[in-house]
Amino acid sequence: MTTLSHAVGETEPALLEQTIPDNLDATVSRFGDREALIDVQQGIRWTYAEFAGEVDRLARALLAAGVEKGERVGIWSPNRAEWTVVQYATAKIGAILVNINPAYRTHELEYVLKQAGIAHVFLAPSFKTSDYVAMLGEVRDSGAVPDVRNAWVFGQSSWDELLVRAEEVGSESVAEVQRSLDASEPINIQYTSGTTGFPKGATLSHRNILNNGYFVGEICGYTENDRINIPVPFYHCFGMVMGNLAATTHGSVMVIPAPGFDPAATLQATSDEKVTSLYGVPTMFIAEWSQPDLAAYDLTSVRTGIMAGSPCPATMMSKLIDAGIDEMTICYGMTETSPVSTQTRRDDSFERKVGTVGRVMPHLEIKVVDPVTGETVPHGTPGEFCTKGYSVMLGYWEQQDKTDEVLIDGWMHTGDIAVMDEDGYVQITGRIKDMVIRGGENIYPREIEEFLYTHPDVLDAQVIGVPDEKYGEELCAWIRMREGAEPLDAESVRAFATGKLAHYKIPRYVMVVDEFPMTVTGKVRKVEMREKSVAELGL
Repeated sequence: MTTLSHAVGETEPALLEQTIPDNLDATVSRFGDREALIDVQQGIRWTYAEFAGEVDRLARALLAAGVEKGERVGIWSPNRAEWTVVQYATAKIGAILVNINPAYRTHELEYVLKQAGIAHVFLAPSFKTSDYVAMLGEVRDSGAVPDVRNAWVFGQSSWDELLVRAEEVGSESVAEVQRSLDASEPINIQYTSGTTGFPKGATLSHRNILNNGYFVGEICGYTENDRINIPVPFYHCFGMVMGNLAATTHGSVMVIPAPGFDPAATLQATSDEKVTSLYGVPTMFIAEWSQPDLAAYDLTSVRTGIMAGSPCPATMMSKLIDAGIDEMTICYGMTETSPVSTQTRRDDSFERKVGTVGRVMPHLEIKVVDPVTGETVPHGTPGEFCTKGYSVMLGYWEQQDKTDEVLIDGWMHTGDIAVMDEDGYVQITGRIKDMVIRGGENIYPREIEEFLYTHPDVLDAQVIGVPDEKYGEELCAWIRMREGAEPLDAESVRAFATGKLAHYKIPRYVMVVDEFPMTVTGKVRKVEMREKSVAELGL
C-alpha cells in the first residue's frame, strides 16, 4: 500500500500562548541571578535580572522618545549585546523590529527603510568596510526616506542621550503597554535574502518566533545550565530566534563570541565560557575545524548545537562526533516559517544527521507535493516541501500579491525539493529552480556534491547547471581544495567518478575556487555562481 508524504508533529509540550516580554518576565522571575548574556569582545556579562533591567530601561526610553506600538523600528548592526536589548525592548512595547542586513549598501538600505515605513533606526557606527552612519546619512540627506525620525548609534552620544530619557517614564507605563499586547500581533519583519529581485519582508508575530525558539531549544534539551555560542547573525532567524529566544525561553546563556563570524574567536569563546551548544552553517564548522591550532581549544563542554543553512557533510559530522559533540542537531526551515520546520533529534543515527534534515517539529504539519498538480506524493518521491501551523508568517509586509503566491490554504510552499521517508524524515535535495535537467534527466545537485566530498582532496563542493546546446543543461562543479592539494580538473573528476556515478551525473566542467559567493547567512548564491560560470566558460 502506498503511503503519502505527510506528517504531523507532537502536541506536547503545549504551545506558549504568551508574548515575548511576558515570557522573558517569567524566565527572570525563575533565574534572575543566573547569567543571561555574555558579549566576549565588549566584556559585558549580565545576569537575567540585569538583562531585564537593560530591556526595561530601553523600553521606557523608547516610550519617552514617542515610539508607538506597531511602529517599525529598524536595526542595522552586527551582533552585540545592545542588539538583544533592542530585540526585547521593542517587543515589550509592541513596536515592530525590522532587521536590516549588515551587508546592505545604500540602495538596499533605502529600499527597506521605505518598504517597511521605518520611523526609527538603531545602528552600529561601522563594521568591516561599512560606515553605517555615513550611509544612513546619505540616504536621509537625499530626502528619499522622510518617515525616518530618529537614528540612535550604539556607543555614541545619541544612544546615551536616548537611555537618559528612561527617567521620563515609569516602569508602570511600560507594563501598561505590555498588558495590551497580543501574541498574534506582528513583532518582527525579516527580509528574505532576495536572490532574485528585491527582498520581501516576512512579517512574524510573538507567537511565531517565541514558540519556534522554544521548541528548537526543547529538542536540543536546553535548561538553565546551557550556554549557547551564537556566531550566526542576529539579523537573521538563526541568531535572534534559534539563538536568543531559545536561550531566554529556557533560562540559558547567550554567548556572543564576536560581532561577525570569526572561527578563532568562536573556538576561544567555546573554550573559555564552557559552552554546551554551538551554532553555525556548515561552512562555519568547516572553518573552525580547519584552524591549525584546533587542538589548543578545550571543546569538551559542548554536547549539542545546531547546524543549518545547507546540508551537513558526513566528513564534518564525523569530526564533531570525534570531538565528543554527539548531540548535534540539523535544522531546516526558512524565514517565512520562523524559521524551523524540521529538526533531527539528539539521539538520531549518524545517517539521519547527515542524510536528512530531521522530522516535523511539534505543533506543525508538513507534506511533500507534486509542484505541478499540488497532490501529496508517496514516500520516497521528490516534490515541493510545504509546512503549516503556528510558525507560518503573517505574510509579506504590504505585499499581498507575493504572499498569495506562497501561502495557499494555510500551507507555506517553500520552493524546496524534498523527499520524505516512511519514518517521516525529510531530505532536502535542492531548490526547484536549482534542479538541473540534462537531456530530460532530472539531476539533484546535492547528490553529486555529497559524492565529491568523498574525494580526499576536496574541502567543499557546489554543483550547478549551466546552459548546453545539445543537452539543454550540463553540470559544473565548483570545488574548494584542501590546503596543499593539487587542483582537480574536469578530467581528474571524471576519472574519480566513472563507475561510481551515472555518466550523465558526472560534471562536465570543474572550477577550482578559494571561496563560494555567499549570502550573509551562509547560504551559497548559486545564481551568482551560474552567472560567473557562464561568463568564464564562454557559454
